[in-house]
Amino acid sequence: MEFKIEKLENYALIHVLEEKLDTHIAPTLKSELVLISGNGEKNIVLDLSKCRYCDSSGLSAILVANRLCKNANGTFVLTGLNDAVERLITISQLDTVLNITTSIEEAIALIHRNN
Repeated sequence: MEFKIEKLENYALIHVLEEKLDTHIAPTLKSELVLISGNGEKNIVLDLSKCRYCDSSGLSAILVANRLCKNANGTFVLTGLNDAVERLITISQLDTVLNITTSIEEAIALIHRNN
C-alpha cells in the first residue's frame, strides 16, 4: 500500500507510506489527489514523514495538490519532511509557495486558522 488516506472533519490527511516519492508512486498520488478534490475536499495535509527521497515527479504531485486546494479556496499543507526532501523543496524554491509544517498537529492548526 502506497498511501493511507484519512478523511477527517474538514480536511483529508494523506500519509505517503513509501520511502521514495518518485515516478513509480507520483502518478498514483496525483490520481488520488484529483479524486479527493473532486469529492469536494478543499483542504489536504500531505504527510511525508516516511518518505526519504523525492524526485521531480514527486514535486509535481505536491504542486498538483497545492493547485487543487488553491482552486477550491482551500489550504494545502506539507508536513513531516526529512532533510533531503526539505533541501530539494528549498532548492526548487517551493518553500516560498507551499505551506510547510513540522508536525501534523501544526498542519491541522494552520487549516483551522485559514478556514
